[in-house]
Amino acid sequence: MSTIKLLEERFPDSGVKLERVNGITIWEAHPVALHQENIFRIQLSLKAISQDADSCGCHHYADLSMRFPDGSEKRPDIAIFCQPPQQTEEVVTTLPDAVIEIISKGYEAKDYVISLPFYLTQGVKDVVVYNPYTKEVLHCRPDGKHDTLISPAEIQFVCGCMVTV
Repeated sequence: MSTIKLLEERFPDSGVKLERVNGITIWEAHPVALHQENIFRIQLSLKAISQDADSCGCHHYADLSMRFPDGSEKRPDIAIFCQPPQQTEEVVTTLPDAVIEIISKGYEAKDYVISLPFYLTQGVKDVVVYNPYTKEVLHCRPDGKHDTLISPAEIQFVCGCMVTV
């Protein structure tokens, strides 16, 4: 069992969310109502671009415990998969096709400086960071392509999903 899982089980009412990225443990306060409202609104907008049998299923999960190929443990605000991950009772090790992070006040550096480059180096095909306070939407891909948009913005992911942020 991971150190993060042990800490979360031992202190379930601590009010903090733990992540371990590149060997660094990150503590973050549990999300506030505005953060949760944005996650819910964005998840409701997710849909497949194509409706054929081979299209992405656009399976999405909020605050999903994940272990990445390098051993880092993160909980993206929204993780999007074409196929549902195989693990249902444990930390998920399937790489998401896309990730959306929503900025919380005081944790901007976590999402822009740590999370964004981390997801890209792990092979996530689309990474979105949304700042609900400025309405800025940053959409990046591992190939270096990036767009800075203003919310509401419609984004098409490589995997075949579409979302409005």
